[in-house]
Amino acid sequence: GSEYRSDIFGERGILLGAVHGLVEALYRRFVMQEGMAAEQAFTDSVENVTGPLSRTISHDGILAVYEQLDDEGQKVFERIYSHAYGPAFEILLEIYEEVSSGNEIRSVYLAGNRFDRFPMGKIDGTSMWQVGEQVRAARSEAMPQINPFTAGLYCAVMMAQIDLLIEKGHCLSEVANESVIEAVDSLNPYMHFKGVAYMVDNCSTTARLGSRKWAPRFDYNIQQQAFVDYDAGKPADDTLISAFKNHKVHEALAVCATMRPSVDIAFTE
Repeated sequence: GSEYRSDIFGERGILLGAVHGLVEALYRRFVMQEGMAAEQAFTDSVENVTGPLSRTISHDGILAVYEQLDDEGQKVFERIYSHAYGPAFEILLEIYEEVSSGNEIRSVYLAGNRFDRFPMGKIDGTSMWQVGEQVRAARSEAMPQINPFTAGLYCAVMMAQIDLLIEKGHCLSEVANESVIEAVDSLNPYMHFKGVAYMVDNCSTTARLGSRKWAPRFDYNIQQQAFVDYDAGKPADDTLISAFKNHKVHEALAVCATMRPSVDIAFTE
């Protein structure tokens, strides 16, 4: 039962649903609030997550993302991490309870009954994902520089998922796999290759439905709570940042890294 819960839960969280929601929120913020060009906004959101963030976490762990930032970058990371962790945890807890109660699987079953009338819609037709096609076509070998705001947000959601699964009694190896390894080594490379639909829609019907259902919830909570608190100038939560720096998952991921294949997953046409 434990593996079933973490699996159904994980794909609705950081593996698919949460990462989709958070990159959409980031892209809109970068374009509308910070005035970035669309291509740069996509690079600083999606390309950051699927490129340097995934690579760093895969090879060196989550803490390495923070440690590689300069002083100013670490301050940005700490503040958005502090303000995003709670809003992410709130949605993750709701997902976990929906899965544990059987509600989520019932929802999938009911959705299947509606397919004749309302087939699953596209999720990559918006201008953001069309810009992504241009960004991917113009890629060079060099990885983009890590955006500390994106890094802090992504790591906050990932750590919230880790903490929730630990709180619910899942073993550390299962937690690491369902929150980190599957994200950076299995699924994010799909989005890196051809966008969000290529990642989500190569998964099971259960995962595809769950991602569509929960991505907007993460997007909403991040925008309405995390970004608002950050923009209000609220300080970082020192207790939360200390817990992040001293978390036991870092040692577990270091052990996992010793068993990691030397090659990264890659896709070609």
